[in-house]
Amino acid sequence: MYTFHSRVRYSEIDAKGNITLDHIINYMQDCSTFHSEDLGVGIVYLKQNHRVWMLSAWQIIIEQSPQFGQEIVIGTQAYDFTNVFGYRNFAIMDEAGQYLVKANSIWCLADTITGRPMRIRPEFVACYGNAEPLEMNYADRKITIPHSGQKQPPIQVQYYHLDTNQHMNNGQYVKIALQYLPKDFSVYQMRAEYRQQAKLGDTIIPVLYSVEQGFVIVLENEDGKPFSTVEFLSR
Repeated sequence: MYTFHSRVRYSEIDAKGNITLDHIINYMQDCSTFHSEDLGVGIVYLKQNHRVWMLSAWQIIIEQSPQFGQEIVIGTQAYDFTNVFGYRNFAIMDEAGQYLVKANSIWCLADTITGRPMRIRPEFVACYGNAEPLEMNYADRKITIPHSGQKQPPIQVQYYHLDTNQHMNNGQYVKIALQYLPKDFSVYQMRAEYRQQAKLGDTIIPVLYSVEQGFVIVLENEDGKPFSTVEFLSR
């Protein structure tokens, strides 16, 4: 597993001193980016070869929330490749190696010129390798959208939502969805499914649904088609 060390910063915590979910995602994204950079297949390589890894789905399980000032180890590993999809685990551990957070993610390799998925070539598989998947309860990639949701005020995609691919960063969808949870809601598991990329100036209409043990927030475009669906569950 590829790892880097950090310490939970004051700017990354909530009012109770726990790291926020959007910053957990930031750490994991940074870890996979560092991994690719150190392997020589990072941002510059992908841009030069007109390729991009697009996130298809997240599943994050928070067993124990990292606290302010805590020394943590963030890790990632690729564990499978099938056609156009790559599968990657993430973890946040304490200094003793105890797992605090585990995650699964599914990525699609796409051609930035055509916008179409690309078959993952053997050299990518050889570069990242195939580790044994982390032990966790793997959930389905697709999230069921309930009936009778409540539409929320629309949000326009701003420049600060974008990443280097000029699309709204995947963590920003989750950050937007988080604001519709009750203040006392404790997230144990988050799943996110990504359908299409929001770009600068696009309008996002959040729709809130209540489900057993939590909430589903669908971030739709003006035609009612999802950009992303995010599910939050408590224990």
